[in-house]
Amino acid sequence: MIRKLAKILGVIVAALLLVAGGNALLNSRWLATWQTVEAPSATYDVVIRRDEWGVPHVLGETDADAAFGLAYAHAEDDFETLQEVIASARGRLGELTGAEGAAQDYAWHLFDARSDVDAGYESALSPDTRALIEAYADGLNLYASEHPEELRLRGLFPVTGRDIATGFAFTSPFFYGIDRTLGALANSEDPPRNGEPETERGSNAFAVSPARDPDGVTKLIVNSHQPFEGPVAWYEAHVTSAEGLDMIGGLFPISPLPLLGHNRHLGWANTVNRPDLVDVYRLELDEDGDRYRYDGEWLPLESRRIWLHVRTGPLVLPVPRTVYRSVHGPVMINDNGAFAIRYAGIGEIRQVEQYYRLTRAENFEEWQAVMRMQAIPATNFVYADGEGHIAHLYNARFPDRAEGYDWRGVLPGDTSAAVWTANAPFEGIPFLIDPPSGYIFNANNTPCIATAPADNLDCESFSPLLGIETNTTNRMYRADELLAAIEGPIGWPELRRVKYDRGYSRQSAAGPYFRRIAALNFPEGALSDAQQLLAGWDWSLDGEGDADALAAAILRSVMLAAYRGDPLPEPRGVFTNAVAFLQDNYGRIDPSLGEVLRLRRGDADLPLTGGPDALRAIYWPAPEGDALVATAGDSYIMEISWDGEGQVSSRSIHQFGAASTRPNSRHYADQAPLFAAMRMKPTWFTADELEAHIVCRYRPGGERQAANGGSCER
Repeated sequence: MIRKLAKILGVIVAALLLVAGGNALLNSRWLATWQTVEAPSATYDVVIRRDEWGVPHVLGETDADAAFGLAYAHAEDDFETLQEVIASARGRLGELTGAEGAAQDYAWHLFDARSDVDAGYESALSPDTRALIEAYADGLNLYASEHPEELRLRGLFPVTGRDIATGFAFTSPFFYGIDRTLGALANSEDPPRNGEPETERGSNAFAVSPARDPDGVTKLIVNSHQPFEGPVAWYEAHVTSAEGLDMIGGLFPISPLPLLGHNRHLGWANTVNRPDLVDVYRLELDEDGDRYRYDGEWLPLESRRIWLHVRTGPLVLPVPRTVYRSVHGPVMINDNGAFAIRYAGIGEIRQVEQYYRLTRAENFEEWQAVMRMQAIPATNFVYADGEGHIAHLYNARFPDRAEGYDWRGVLPGDTSAAVWTANAPFEGIPFLIDPPSGYIFNANNTPCIATAPADNLDCESFSPLLGIETNTTNRMYRADELLAAIEGPIGWPELRRVKYDRGYSRQSAAGPYFRRIAALNFPEGALSDAQQLLAGWDWSLDGEGDADALAAAILRSVMLAAYRGDPLPEPRGVFTNAVAFLQDNYGRIDPSLGEVLRLRRGDADLPLTGGPDALRAIYWPAPEGDALVATAGDSYIMEISWDGEGQVSSRSIHQFGAASTRPNSRHYADQAPLFAAMRMKPTWFTADELEAHIVCRYRPGGERQAANGGSCER
């Protein structure tokens, strides 16, 4: 998602490179390996246990010890991406990835999140949280000290706890779509009037109460849709400590604990939501452009000179820029004037604190109390627990806006009356708890369609000033249709059929779009034949119909545009290109979907079913040679259940494996066959379950001990 922002802003940096002249600095990767990173002086009591799938189960004496071990284990599996995320948290990504990374660095300077962290680190974050993230940083530092040959950027280490807190604070607004606002202003366009995302990031989540399960089981499905690679690709881990921490699930690089999954008592799934959380103000500048009018006075426009360091080949070019700030927030100046941006969570640095407290919650009341922090400014939470509660919280840090303004448009920047300074009360947020229907779902849609129609929340009861989204998705329609059709119990077989559904609702954008294709006139020939083939499509990308590959090639751009709220592409061109792709690469218009849609990693080259905005979500960019190669969508998936006595168990799957950026590892793609076949693996959450499946034990930096006939080879 952040890389997408970088792509939007990259044109600015590219233009600046033309004026950078000869001020290039030689800073190749080989220079990074000349540095010496000292091992941390602190000591930690932690053991890493790897299971048969390479997943780390980290056992620490304290929570901080466990975070230290998690960092070390993650670095073993994906040190390359971790370094990119650390560079991003330092505003140095351009030194690694070039113009696109430097554009993200521009946003880092614009938001000035590091200043917020430095100002509030000691006061806003609890001592326990500071200990947690500092220990995590030490785990990365230890790995860096032992593996100088893997270092990519000179001076990136040692990492500190402040870097970890900054990474959380900086990236949070991108989850609710601030990248589109920045991109529009960078291109001198009107900012969007909604919170639509820039990419196809999304997710599904399902919860079923014991009243609807044939055996009285509470069920939760975590089904996040993320890129398969990069800074927001999932990594699975289990962290446990003698202090009571015991959480398994998925996390992103530089997170010191799982961000979703379950502990012994409860669990949650996250899905992206898109309320209106960004406000844009037009500033009136004086003739010199140094001051802006505010409440009848002229206030100085703050400005700072910054340097973006942009890698191009073996060189790093320093590029000067200026960032601005007003009382509203960051300011961008373009061809249309000066615009200030105010966004949910501005100045907030406690995101990692809230996640930490969530992992330690033991019941629904404690979990709700943590959610009242509202430090995580957006994303839906679908919740379930061992006591049988299920819930959907439309989590967002809504601004407490005043009446009388068009909050989705550009606001007047000359009056404090239009500048909110507080949050709307937590009690006003959509929160669906234990509906009588016994089930909850979310698929990046309005929170007012989340269960059976009679049990849904009433959107009219919420203030329009909140900017609650009203959008729908194909996944929402299908989940709604399929779950409503189940009259009896919803056991695992029934719930899995919903989760892995590959169908398209005629109520979704696909319905009217395919009718437009059917209305096109083509002379006899390949296009006419393809039109007739598509007319007989069974509305499912399950690989069983002759028209599946053709439908999939059409749906990619259509469903992405619909998800973003953009106009749908002209159907004649999309249809013609889809037909040409199949004919050019397969010599026919009806190859099987599995021939065309592939999962590729290392030696794995596997057929897939599903597609864009299907509940079995699979996304791909433009065709890669002769195939549609999946790069995002269903990625880390968990099935979690609590039996009638509150005992938890779970299963999971990753699209590749635990060491997904280590091509020489046996865990580089060992989960891919299961993922492609829509099957799961056990997680071995309890100590008794895990013991027989540990293949290697070791302390970070220490000797490794193979176990149970396994191997410590990564």
